Amino acid sequence: MGKVDLKTLDFQEMKAEMAKIGEKPFRAGQIYQWIHQKLADSPNEMTNLSKNLRDTLTEHYDCTCLSVAEVLTSQIDGTQKYLFELKDQNVIESVLMRYKHGNSVCISSQVGCKMGCRFCASTIGGWTRNLTAAEMLDQIYRIQKLSGERVSNVVVMGTGEPLDNYDNILKFFQMLTDEHGLNISQRNITVSTCGIVPRMKQLADEQLQITLALSLHASNQAKRLELMPISNKYSLDEVIDACKYYFEKTGRRITFEYSLVGGVNDKKEDADELAALVKPLNCHVNLIPVNPIKERDYVQSQKKVIDNFKNKLEKCGINVTIRREMGRDINGACGQLRRSYMEKV
Repeated sequence: MGKVDLKTLDFQEMKAEMAKIGEKPFRAGQIYQWIHQKLADSPNEMTNLSKNLRDTLTEHYDCTCLSVAEVLTSQIDGTQKYLFELKDQNVIESVLMRYKHGNSVCISSQVGCKMGCRFCASTIGGWTRNLTAAEMLDQIYRIQKLSGERVSNVVVMGTGEPLDNYDNILKFFQMLTDEHGLNISQRNITVSTCGIVPRMKQLADEQLQITLALSLHASNQAKRLELMPISNKYSLDEVIDACKYYFEKTGRRITFEYSLVGGVNDKKEDADELAALVKPLNCHVNLIPVNPIKERDYVQSQKKVIDNFKNKLEKCGINVTIRREMGRDINGACGQLRRSYMEKV
């Protein structure tokens, strides 16, 4: 049986663990603060603990600490992409994006992905395993520590399907928003899903204030089937119903992510159909010019086509934006850096 990972213990679990080894309750608060506020890499940094306790923690516990395999910085917009190596030598990627309103970090939730979306580099090579809550948290902690800058927003849109790793993602949300940790507001967290309907409803029942982003990418079932294999299991109608359920339970506006693929889903009739589909919902549509990847023959829509698509939705009263392309010169698309790194080693 492996060692308990201190970083994956929530505050109550930390108190229980300290009681188990005969330590007083206030020690749990000290250790938790060192790990989740001061971002300590190991017990050796916890200077207000006795040497005996630091030695005990070092000997009998793990403390997840990702190592940096590569960092790329965009010469266009300063976006930084991090490739982290896990304890088992798997690699994952995270992105730091700087905006006027604060820093946003996009994290991965799995090593690889099993969802098979046709235009995504993350799914090439398949799925290896889920990330623990500690491994998700530490992507943010590493970036905050390495950059020296506070992270105010977190999006779980990197490699993996977050709701396919439900228990760990829920614990991650709990710990990230805990007042004893980074205390990031739930409203500053967005989680993406390709449409796992039962988990969407389960997340709605948690009644968190997290933004749910649905990877939609098509305006009808037939076209969604071409792009997203998950549609074989959950139809577009079922997914839209789950979005309605999420809004009813949480009051949080749904975000629809729509990757525009040249000649595939960017025609006038696609915009008309999309407008009719989402108009009854309290939602926001985020248009994403697809990032071309060498393993696929999909191409990005032309700028005029993108603008026309946006204008059509706006004329129908849909709240819509075009996602600002960030990190295009550093393998900015999800999964690209990890894949290129794996091809080299």
